[in-house]
Amino acid sequence: MRHSHPQGSAQALAGRIPEWLAFDNMHHQWLLLAACFWVVFMFMVASKFITLTFKDPDAYGAKQEFLFLTAVPDAGRLPGEKHFPEELKPTGKMLSSSRLAQPLVYMERLELIRNVCRDEALKNLSHTAVSKFVLDRIFVCDKHKILFCQTPKVGNTQWKKVLIVLNGAFPSIEEIPENVVHDHEKNGLPRLSSFSDTEIQKRLKTYFKFFIVRDPFERLISAFKDKFVHNPRFEPWYRHEIAPGIIRKYRRNRTETRGIQFEDFVRYLGDPNHRWLDLQFGDHIIHWVTYVELCAPCEIKYSVIGHHETLEDDAPYILKEAGIDHLVSYPTIPPGITVYNKTKVEHYFLGISKRDIRRLYARFEGDFKLFGYQKPDFLLN
Repeated sequence: MRHSHPQGSAQALAGRIPEWLAFDNMHHQWLLLAACFWVVFMFMVASKFITLTFKDPDAYGAKQEFLFLTAVPDAGRLPGEKHFPEELKPTGKMLSSSRLAQPLVYMERLELIRNVCRDEALKNLSHTAVSKFVLDRIFVCDKHKILFCQTPKVGNTQWKKVLIVLNGAFPSIEEIPENVVHDHEKNGLPRLSSFSDTEIQKRLKTYFKFFIVRDPFERLISAFKDKFVHNPRFEPWYRHEIAPGIIRKYRRNRTETRGIQFEDFVRYLGDPNHRWLDLQFGDHIIHWVTYVELCAPCEIKYSVIGHHETLEDDAPYILKEAGIDHLVSYPTIPPGITVYNKTKVEHYFLGISKRDIRRLYARFEGDFKLFGYQKPDFLLN
């Protein structure tokens, strides 16, 4: 009968325990390693998901900000020529809509001009040569690197006063005599045409450039009243030379003996063959020719286009953009004077044939479209 050997069995068992423990430890290590790989893998997947989810909006925001900030050189400035105004300084964040709103209006105006200038159907109404006639309209302030294109009947007298002060001819706007403002031998405002071709190009490329517009038909009414009705500056040639020339060619009722009427004026301006009379009238036509003919907005990249209807906002903005708001202020604007007056427009065009009004619009269509003025269907249809 065999007897068991408890001591031998215990030794054998003791020999197997370390081997089992080693195996068990190795098993746990593999499990732990696999778990670590799983966690890393899940973290990578989650990171990729987060990136895909949020990357596009961030990139879109950054792209929008970049496009907006770099739109300034297209508006007529060279890169690095001027510092960004406060509203446009890069901050690393998207600018709030309230801070973007005002500058965006001016960027949109320039973008509209660029788009209309590219429209082949409007080329004859939007393009003109940068001739001496255009260069004569642009006044220069070398001290502050500013060019101002004159568009008569849109508050230009006040802008001339601003430039006269900046050029140092008078210490303040209030001290400028009215008879000096338009006397180009005394007002200290050089015209761009007085410079050499090289100097002209240099200024066109590097200076801050602006002009002001208003509703084209309302501007024509203002020109007619100022030159042929009230004539406050006592310029007799408008009534005694220009008006008779228009009446002789365009008055329908030859027995009518009254002075020039707005209807005569409209027929003259809407005549496709008006240029032969323009040549006789000389530079006096600046008060009613198109903005295109005056300032060549498709050929010259202006920095800002102001609108007479929003001059209360536009004037301070222009002064700030030009870097002169700490030196001079735009004269006080009487309340309501810049508001578009549809009733007045309807009154002046009352009784004028649709044919004549349509011909007038055909000539000024480029101005309406370049500067975002609504087509006056209430007069045309």
